[in-house]
Amino acid sequence: MAYKDLREFIKLLDQKGLLKRISSEVDTILEISEITDRMCKSPGGGKALYFEKPKGFAYPVVTNLFGSFERMGLALETDKLDSVAVRIEALLNQAPPRTLGEKLAMLPKLFEISKYFPKSVKSAPCQEVIEKTHPDMSIFPIIKCWPGDGQPTDEGRFITLPMVFTRDPQSGRQNCGMYRIHVYDKVTTGMHWHIHKDGARHYDKYFALNKRMPVAIAVGSDPAVIYSATAPLPESVDEMMFAGFLRREPVEMVKCITSDIEVPANSELVIEGYVDPGELRIEGPFGDHTGFYSAADNYPVFHVTCITHRKDMIYPATIVGKPPMEDCYMGKATERIFLPLIRLDFPEIRDINLPMEGVFHNAALISIKKSYPGHAKKIIHGLWGKGQMMFAKLLIVVDDDVDVQDLSYTAWRVLNNVDWKRDVVIAEGPVDDLDHASSWPRYGSKMGVDATRKTREEGMTRDWPDELFMSEEIKRRVDQRWKEYGFE
Repeated sequence: MAYKDLREFIKLLDQKGLLKRISSEVDTILEISEITDRMCKSPGGGKALYFEKPKGFAYPVVTNLFGSFERMGLALETDKLDSVAVRIEALLNQAPPRTLGEKLAMLPKLFEISKYFPKSVKSAPCQEVIEKTHPDMSIFPIIKCWPGDGQPTDEGRFITLPMVFTRDPQSGRQNCGMYRIHVYDKVTTGMHWHIHKDGARHYDKYFALNKRMPVAIAVGSDPAVIYSATAPLPESVDEMMFAGFLRREPVEMVKCITSDIEVPANSELVIEGYVDPGELRIEGPFGDHTGFYSAADNYPVFHVTCITHRKDMIYPATIVGKPPMEDCYMGKATERIFLPLIRLDFPEIRDINLPMEGVFHNAALISIKKSYPGHAKKIIHGLWGKGQMMFAKLLIVVDDDVDVQDLSYTAWRVLNNVDWKRDVVIAEGPVDDLDHASSWPRYGSKMGVDATRKTREEGMTRDWPDELFMSEEIKRRVDQRWKEYGFE
């Protein structure tokens, strides 16, 4: 059964001893962040944190909900994240039916998919309290994460785990993305959507139409819904349908009070409003997931028209910074879950590893079943043209007998297998908006490394050597006499 809401997930973490309740008063300015950062850096990601008494606020704060492999698995209701990928692969690997029997055999699959579409409801827990006359974000325990966050004119508070809902003015299709929200005052914020994101594309369309753009910010839902807001889905795939797939039940959606935007009915808090075309304001700086401050820049201004929330609201937040942090585990979930989508275009890919230290857009390790000269370089160029993989600054391709999850062994193979002049590809193209090392914003260079075994056709003038392996007979003989040699 899917989690009914965020609090049901919190209750499970509490029952399993994976939640630490803090009853002492804690300041939302930096103190919650420092405590959370220490917990994230503890072995295995520590525990989720429940701050019962944020200083000066009536609502509790919860952080580090997804900050371990165990909690990430519980969030998506699976013992192994790869099992979600298996479900996706089973749906994708469907050949077109040729006979009546094959068509009938596909009906259960089609029926299963239909069950995941969002379902509209008339009333919702997130609308227990409705404030249209005097909406005020200052009553909520929105945190300040790092000392340099924000402008001198504000407190530097950011909503860090928001689900931002927008609607395409032409197709009518909704999108949900996770873009940080810089709180300027009681009723205005910055809207930090990058130029490459769907929210920004919707904004550009409203700008061209010179129309006001409705936006809704939902905070706190069940884990699958929160995670889906971060997922690198194709634009045609609805995030709430994907959440329904993950939770095996449709997400209930309710229409906002002041717009036609729909939000998850089980949300804790919903901030409704609009963005006017052309109105920009300095947003940031912000201590980001790269471990550095992202620079202040002009972004659209969001105006609050209505706030709705549960009477006993729980405010979830995340802290990002130097890895490992909570978002690293969410990113590793994405790595496992979306491997089947990558394989649709590149079936020769066996596995992929996005190291936490690379903050998911700086480095990727890929193992392939190599079939022809230049195969690794084909993968490098192909991945740079594939969705959010275009941001990868370093792609390293190895043979399929390399376990890319074993970083030590992979590093040994790479450093032994590469001739830098022959095997390195340098290219220019789009880079992540948060990449501070590129000479220009959002545009820079990237490197691909072919660390596969080389053939004569690839420039080798001698035979590639065999790797060292002990004979299986000797290994068995030593295994049998291990204790005789005096070892336990």
